[in-house]
Amino acid sequence: MAALPAPTPILSVSAPVPATPDAVTLNRVEAFLGDLVGNLAAPADALARPRGRPPILPGLLLWSGLLVCILRRATSQIALWRLLTATGLWHFPRVAISDDAIYKRLATDGPAALESLFADLTTLLMARLDLLADRTLVPWASEVLAIDQTTLDPIARRLPSLRDVPAGDFTLLPGKLAAVFDLRRQLWRRIEYLADPHQNEKVAARDLVVGLAKDCLLVFDLGYFSFRWFDDLTDAGYRWISRLREKTSYETIHLFYQHGDTLDALVWLGKHRADRAQYAVRLVQFRQDGKLRRFVTNVPDPRLLPMDQIARVYARRWDIEMAVNLVKTHLGLHLLWSAKPAVILVQVWAVLIIAQVVQALRVEIAGTAQVDVFDVSLPLLVQYLPLYASRGSDPIGTFVADARRLRFIRPSRRTQIEAPDIPPEAYLPPPVDLVVVRKPRYANRKCGARSPQSPN
Repeated sequence: MAALPAPTPILSVSAPVPATPDAVTLNRVEAFLGDLVGNLAAPADALARPRGRPPILPGLLLWSGLLVCILRRATSQIALWRLLTATGLWHFPRVAISDDAIYKRLATDGPAALESLFADLTTLLMARLDLLADRTLVPWASEVLAIDQTTLDPIARRLPSLRDVPAGDFTLLPGKLAAVFDLRRQLWRRIEYLADPHQNEKVAARDLVVGLAKDCLLVFDLGYFSFRWFDDLTDAGYRWISRLREKTSYETIHLFYQHGDTLDALVWLGKHRADRAQYAVRLVQFRQDGKLRRFVTNVPDPRLLPMDQIARVYARRWDIEMAVNLVKTHLGLHLLWSAKPAVILVQVWAVLIIAQVVQALRVEIAGTAQVDVFDVSLPLLVQYLPLYASRGSDPIGTFVADARRLRFIRPSRRTQIEAPDIPPEAYLPPPVDLVVVRKPRYANRKCGARSPQSPN
């Protein structure tokens, strides 16, 4: 596949566009997507059809049109057909093709092209946002990443084969996505499609972490709570933070600090013979607004990862939930266009590509305005930035200029988790001969048996 061009401003047109009526109002977000797709689809078409007449519908036009339909909040595949055959896309001529041919082409080509484009776009945006990454978030970690899964919404029962399927039947679930999200750059880092919507989270998670940078810090919710999973991550060289599951037995082996409900200690997870973790972990707890909050981590030194940092990082786990909401609610993935798996995945990857661009724009706007990224309203960004993009050469600048007056930028209402700030001298160091590794025993839980490979 051809390499992507060197990074250019996200909302600029990197190649001249003919001065046609369509080009005058050309949305620069759409143009940026078109440039990216052009580097992907043209070689793919050439390889797929080395001889004979060129296709009526080139891949460049198909994938560009699909992304533009997602950006314009289209609700069905027929919108793509109408765009390409009735109104035309940008400076491309209209194509004479049936709606059924569009459906068949999407199903035949499948998601591979857009999946590759997503990977290349992620590499480009990672480099672009490097200077804007929030390095105040656990500065010593190579990366700070959240892991989670989301189930795709049920397929609409519009096809004859699905009309007799009762509402809520699990067969209407097309699968789910397992993902890694970069908390510093606010970008999806890795996404895997799972056909089985009921597969246990920890099974797919083992593939997601393979090859991640050494000493990265992972944060995940209680769906991933498992002694074996914790030990495997530690063996592979990864750092992690999780909440402590209720009724989990543990044994304290060293107290760093304790005052009332505030506790920082090294513990063994699992007091019983049937289920015991191999490595000692830190348990921290504190009470906020009457609620006792408890977290565990395999970072043993409280000076390296203080209690307030643990609370801050775990609160940022919600970032991946907000990113899922962007994909499903604001970009329309809650309404699937088809019941065919290949077409569903085409739509999924198209939405994820748009989401990556939107997330990157939000970070750039926050950097330009010198505000926290969560002060930039994501729903209003999706709604209004395309309008600014059609007006001039600096849509980010003009958006920021109006942002406070029009409340595109406003104080975030996110819930803050505030832990006690314990001075380093208050911690009691552990004895040098403290044993922190033991022989594990794992109960028969649905946590998978395969260990993640060690990072390179």
